[in-house]
Formats: sequence, C-alpha cells, structure tokens
Amino acid sequence: MEKIFKIEITTREEKLKELQESLEGIGIKGMSILQVSGYGNQKGKTEVYRGNALRVDMIAKIRVEIIATQSQAQEIILLAKSVLNTGKVGDGKIVLLPVENVIRIRTAQEGIEAI
Repeated sequence: MEKIFKIEITTREEKLKELQESLEGIGIKGMSILQVSGYGNQKGKTEVYRGNALRVDMIAKIRVEIIATQSQAQEIILLAKSVLNTGKVGDGKIVLLPVENVIRIRTAQEGIEAI
C-alpha cells in the first residue's frame, strides 16, 4: 500500500496563483489555502504609519496544504521548489508529514481512495 503524506507549503502571497495553477496542471484537484503570518530569516519589516517608522515582526504568508500519495508528494515538492524559488529570503518552506489515514466523511472511504 502506497504511503500518504501531508505537504505544507508556506510562501509569499503573491506566488499563490502561479502555484495553484501549476498544481492543477499536474492533476492536483484539492488543496486547502490558509492565510498565515510569521517570520524567519526576514525578521519582519519596517513600515511607515503616520510618519513614524514601525517594525512589523509578522509577515503575511499563505500556506497551501495538500494530502497526497508518496509519488504525488515528490512531484508536488519538485514543482513547488521550481515555481516558488526566487533566490531571495522569504521564499518559504515545504514540510512533508506522514499521514496515518484519510477518511472522506460523505462516503466513509479511507486511505488513498479518500484523497
């Protein structure tokens, strides 16, 4: 039985459309998209508000979550690395997590059939 994984891709908001279209292009039919904020190597940014410089520690990002088989996961990761890489700090992270089971509530299907 092929293993199941959850892929979490956190990246710049402006890259969402390109990533989503690329994923659909390789047959990925479902994904969850969340607005998140955080910081890493960027350490936030400085914005001007009413003439005062304010340090904003949290940077707006998007997180795309996909449940996929092992073979799909490898293809998704390669695609995301290609589409999202600008070579600049803030390109994001990809996390690959093993999934014990997936259950489609409506049909009670489990495992790969529920993806």
